[in-house]
Amino acid sequence: MRDRATNLLRRALGDEAAFRDGQLEALESVVGRKERLLLVQRTGWGKSVVYFLATRMLRDEGHGPALLVSPLLSLMRDQERFADRLGVRAARIDSSNREEWDRVVAGLERNEIDLLLISPERLANAEFRQEVQPLLDPGIGLFIVDEAHCISDWGHDFRPDYRRMRSLLAALPRGIPVLATTATANERVVRDIAEQMGDGFATQRGELARASLRLQAIPLRDQAERLAWLAREVPRLEGSGIIYCITKRDCERVAAWLREHGVDVRAYHAGLDDEERVELERALLANRTKALVSTIALGMGFDKPDLRFVIHFQRPGSPVAYYQQVGRAGRGVDDALGVLLAGVEDEQIHTHFIRRAFPSAEDFAGVLAAIEDADEGLTRAGIQARVNVPFKRLEQVLKMLQIDGAIDRRQRRYVRTLQPWAADEERWELVRSRRVEELDRMGAFLRTDRCLMEFIGRELDDAHAHPCGRCANCVGPILSAKVDADTIVPAAEYLRHTELPIEPRRMWPSDSRRAVSGRIAAEERAREGRA
Repeated sequence: MRDRATNLLRRALGDEAAFRDGQLEALESVVGRKERLLLVQRTGWGKSVVYFLATRMLRDEGHGPALLVSPLLSLMRDQERFADRLGVRAARIDSSNREEWDRVVAGLERNEIDLLLISPERLANAEFRQEVQPLLDPGIGLFIVDEAHCISDWGHDFRPDYRRMRSLLAALPRGIPVLATTATANERVVRDIAEQMGDGFATQRGELARASLRLQAIPLRDQAERLAWLAREVPRLEGSGIIYCITKRDCERVAAWLREHGVDVRAYHAGLDDEERVELERALLANRTKALVSTIALGMGFDKPDLRFVIHFQRPGSPVAYYQQVGRAGRGVDDALGVLLAGVEDEQIHTHFIRRAFPSAEDFAGVLAAIEDADEGLTRAGIQARVNVPFKRLEQVLKMLQIDGAIDRRQRRYVRTLQPWAADEERWELVRSRRVEELDRMGAFLRTDRCLMEFIGRELDDAHAHPCGRCANCVGPILSAKVDADTIVPAAEYLRHTELPIEPRRMWPSDSRRAVSGRIAAEERAREGRA
């Protein structure tokens, strides 16, 4: 098997390509022994190489297509491009390419697709379950769960639909290999993944330190100082990079500020349409922009080997999240920079998100009562008319109740099942307390005088963690923390006069009692507001 795998690797990546420590062992586990493996390896190690080669090798043996569950559209697009280089015919089914679903279904029927990429939310989609899943059920050759830390309640990007994995994996025949991959899992997260995914998983862990990364933490007093620092330092940095912000609003503000100072950057977040995000990704990949100012929407798995810097305008909520994001840089270059800025508001924002991580027990009770009282169930609009729960929180309540089997969705109506359900407030409170602890650990990262890479490694329970000899705490400041006083005043004025757009409603409320429905015509929409 070693020779076969090496030939495939070199055919795709060149005659000099060689496996990294652990890659062949992972392939032997999945392809040779058809095992279930949790692979914890550093960002940039090549986890995608393992599952794409495993797919190709299993397909050559006559097995069915692989199913890859992946959390982000940007990640899926990147994976699709890389799969082609390794001779794997990949296709996506997601919300952005509905017009291509028929082509993908036809390709599956003709056995012309080696790998199908889907988001975890697609597993809950009735259309997907009816049209696509029956084509996969008889003969999946490999089941892949990418960014598996999302399964964990402690993961930085908890996605409720990942909890469907447990029942899905339990239904898979034991002879079908499963590969779950992540770069960001400490022992607590590994244990939680194992609990969520069931018994029978082996774990392979490698060293998480990134030799190419130089880290520095620069606490600054407020946003004005950070804007002034960015205006001075970003134009001086080599290559292109990513500047992370917590909120969409801050992405837009930081991007606009840097453009005013002659830096070609663009904002990137989930509020943009798919075409615009694809174009922004292409611009960064081709170095046609200095940086994208992004939320975590451009986080997990985005692969640009020559990305030279990652700057955090605010601290992430945990060491797990920080390692995941800063690891976008330095994958294919010997020297890359990760700078963590921080301020008062980032802790306030994260604390707000932690408090609202789960809806209240009253929210759940109100929604369940409304659905139970309706003989034929209720649409989402019908529930909103009866229960005083904000739209986003209602979506979360419905999602969690569906995953727990307490409700089902039939022709856009939610109906109560016979499954008993009670709010698990003890678990929710435990998750919140863990996230507060992790936020505190990021505060400790800002204050530590120890090696920064070693600090992150130990937070991730890396047994190989040691001083890197390259970070600002090991060798002294890499970039100056001083801020030009002449720029702070204009930055403060800019923040004081920044307008926040209030987007007009684009769709009519979906209520069967209304005479109109669907998209609101452009000439009938309210004008954009300002705050």
